[in-house]
Formats: sequence, C-alpha cells, structure tokens
Amino acid sequence: MSQEVEISIIMPCLNESETLAACIGKAKDFLVRNNMNGEVVVGDNGSTDGSQEIAIKQGARLIIIKNKGYGAALLGAINEAKGRYIIMGDADNSYDFTRLMPFVDKLREGYDLVMGNRFKGGIKDGAMPILHRYLGNPMLTFLGQLFFNIPVGDFHCGLRSFSKASILSINLMTSGMEFASEMVVKAALFNLKITEVPTTLSPDGRSRSPHLKTWHDGWKHLRFLLMFSPKWLFLYPGLFGFILSTVFFCRLLLAPIHIGRIVLDLHSMIYFTSVIILSFQVILFYAMSKIYAVNQGIIPEPKNYRNLFRYFKLERGLIVGTLLVLAGLVILVLLLVKWKALGFGPITNITYTIKLSFLSMLFLVIGVQIIFSSFMLSILGIIQKQKYPQA
Repeated sequence: MSQEVEISIIMPCLNESETLAACIGKAKDFLVRNNMNGEVVVGDNGSTDGSQEIAIKQGARLIIIKNKGYGAALLGAINEAKGRYIIMGDADNSYDFTRLMPFVDKLREGYDLVMGNRFKGGIKDGAMPILHRYLGNPMLTFLGQLFFNIPVGDFHCGLRSFSKASILSINLMTSGMEFASEMVVKAALFNLKITEVPTTLSPDGRSRSPHLKTWHDGWKHLRFLLMFSPKWLFLYPGLFGFILSTVFFCRLLLAPIHIGRIVLDLHSMIYFTSVIILSFQVILFYAMSKIYAVNQGIIPEPKNYRNLFRYFKLERGLIVGTLLVLAGLVILVLLLVKWKALGFGPITNITYTIKLSFLSMLFLVIGVQIIFSSFMLSILGIIQKQKYPQA
C-alpha cells in the first residue's frame, strides 16, 4: 500500500515561466530535506508562455483550470491535491518555499488554517508597494479583525497552509483575488482553528507587472468583507441612524433645538424623518440578508437562530404594522378635521400642523414597511423550516 500523501504544495499559475521552475525546485527541495511524502501541484489558469511545459518538466503535477481567476485556480488545485495538508503560495518567487516547516508544525498541532505574517517575518525592499504596505493591507486586516474577530495580523498573505478537509467543508465560492479574504473569513465564521507564523516577502522575480490590480482588487476585498458581515453593513449603521434621528425628531416635536447660533426646526425634521425611514429599511435588510445567508450556507447558523422563527410570526408583524398605520391615519384624520373647521382655507398654526403631518407620515410609512417585510421574512422562514423542520 502506498504511503499517504501528507503535504501538497500548490501554486496558482498564469504565465509564470520566469519564476515557476525556481518555485517548484524550492518546494521539492523542502519535501526531500524534511523526508516528507508530498507533492507539488500547479493549478494553471491558461498559461501561454510555456509555464505548463515547465511544470511538467520540473516534476510538478499539472492541473488545468478552465475557470478564470486567482480563486478558481487555487480551488481547482485544492480539489485535485492528494495531501492531507495543503500549503499554497504564489509562483512569482516572492515566498521562500524552502522554509515551510513552521506551517507544517502548526498543522500537525491541530490547526485548520495557518496564515503567514509578512509584517512579522520581514518585507524586503521593493517587495510590497508602499500603498499596499501602509494602507491597503493594514486597513483590510483591521476591518477583518473588527468584523470577524480573526486572530491574524496579515489578512492577505499569499503563503498559508490548511487542512484540506477543513477548508473544503466551508464551501469556498469566489473565483477572483477576494478568494484570499473568503478563506480567512469563512474559516473564522465556521470556527476553524486559526493561527499565524512569521514569513518573509521578497521582490517577485518577474519582469512583467503582477496580476494584482491595486484599487480594483482592493475594492473586491473590501466589498467581500462587508457582504459577509451584515451587522456592520446593515445593522449597526441602521441602528445608529434610526436612534439618533428618532431622538432629534421627538425633541423637535416639542420645540426647536438651539445649538449656539444654529437653530434646528421644521426644515431639519424633513431630513430626520427621511433618515428614520431609510435606517429602518436598512435594519430590515439586515434581518433578510442574515436569514438568506444562513439558508444558503454562506454563513453558519448563529446561536439561538432557530428561536427567531419561534418568536417571530407573520401575524405579529401584521398587527404591529397595522397599529402603526392606524395611528398615522388617526393623526391624519384629526388634521383634516381641523382643516375642515377652517373651511379648507389657509392653515393658521402651520408649525403644529406640519409637525403632526411628519409624525403621521412616519407612522404610515414604517407601518407599511413592517407589513410587507413581515411577508418577506415569512417567505424566507418557509425555506428555513424546510431545512430545519423542528424550528
């Protein structure tokens, strides 16, 4: 019986003929020197510069990945890799494949994902653009730590290792550069065991420009972080806007607000009313996106998630929404009665009337939002109950 492959070292490749042979050679040397049963896998994404021939000549296992993109190349190679553990790294000769033992040690200790940290291991002169080093990577790493409580200091290091079974279990889906973010984010969301080790970054050995596009790919990473964090994308901004605007709105119902020489009055109520309505809608987006993401397996089921469907009932939402609509209609009728008493002519107490009109409109709009959102949440709940009948 052949010995089980322990380590697969995989490299995504798209026209890396200048550096691929050196990377494969270093990876094979690492396996030999440490007496490991392993393999080198090149996930080629359609190279036309001879990279495929180089991979075969150097003794790597070549996997042709038809779907385009950094993530597609890596995911294809991961699926085809034979090793229990996988180490992935770029084929541009910026990472030293002869110094991978810290990654293997952590895997053997039981960690599911081991990230390299270039800021701890050392970034050589010219290896990372200034914008990436001092703005892009630190900012995205900070947001990753803030949104998902991920215990790593270099969110986008391209050299990392992981348990193949663990990573495949979290259903990675993105095909572009944001694949690097998806792996870390979903590993944290699904409670995989994560750690990091120092690693070095050298200038890549290619004469051409890298595939990474600073602003385009940076935005894709940021967009991904926001999309996978409904709390920060919807809930927190929505609550902030709703609470703050409601406080000012209620205060303006009583009297104008004087802040130094600034006076907030009817004109300000227009905007506070609009923000209340918009913020409430954003909060509803949070509820809908959370349920949808769990139903689709994009994020794991949160604790007490099923209780939501025990306490939330369509009828309860309809009752609350209807009561608000009725309150708005009552205020509207009172205003019409007073206007009728004036013969539907000019309104004498314009300030009082406008304030009550804002309050009536607010009740009507929020009430209607609750009624229709209750139906939408119930539709999503039907899907959830089909998957979890006991909920």
